[in-house]
Amino acid sequence: MTAPQVIDLDRHVYGAADAPVTIVEYGDFECPYCGAAAPVLREVLDGSDGQVRLVFRHFPLFTKHPFALTAALAAEASGERFWAMHDLLFAHQPKFSDAELERYATEAGVGGPVTGEAAQPFRPAVEADYRSGGELGVRGTPTLFIDGALYTGRVAVGALRSALGMGR
Repeated sequence: MTAPQVIDLDRHVYGAADAPVTIVEYGDFECPYCGAAAPVLREVLDGSDGQVRLVFRHFPLFTKHPFALTAALAAEASGERFWAMHDLLFAHQPKFSDAELERYATEAGVGGPVTGEAAQPFRPAVEADYRSGGELGVRGTPTLFIDGALYTGRVAVGALRSALGMGR
């Protein structure tokens, strides 16, 4: 019997790895609210002078979004090109057929397939993210935690900057 695979829940970090503040986002690539939150989060992070980092974790709402799991697997299969694929998936919501996902992967500079059998080895990582969200009480997306505390404000630049102590 093999040991269970240990999954790094903080494997997808945008921003300075050693930033003193961490936002964890539980997101779904097919969720329109996550799509709207992506550029807001990017603006807040880019304007934080390295003080804030974003950790993305998958929380595909597969009962509402039939292609969310496929998109999450494709993003995982993108490896080091995760953030490029992340951005393309949100930019092209909800067009997530296998052919479209493969096209986005090529555009993101991924060197191989990201759907079908090629994506299946990444299922444990997506499931680990989803499980961790469930354990934290995540029920919808996007759900944000700032340094471990649930953020309940609006996902807007001013509101997030205020919550992070950055002013407006």
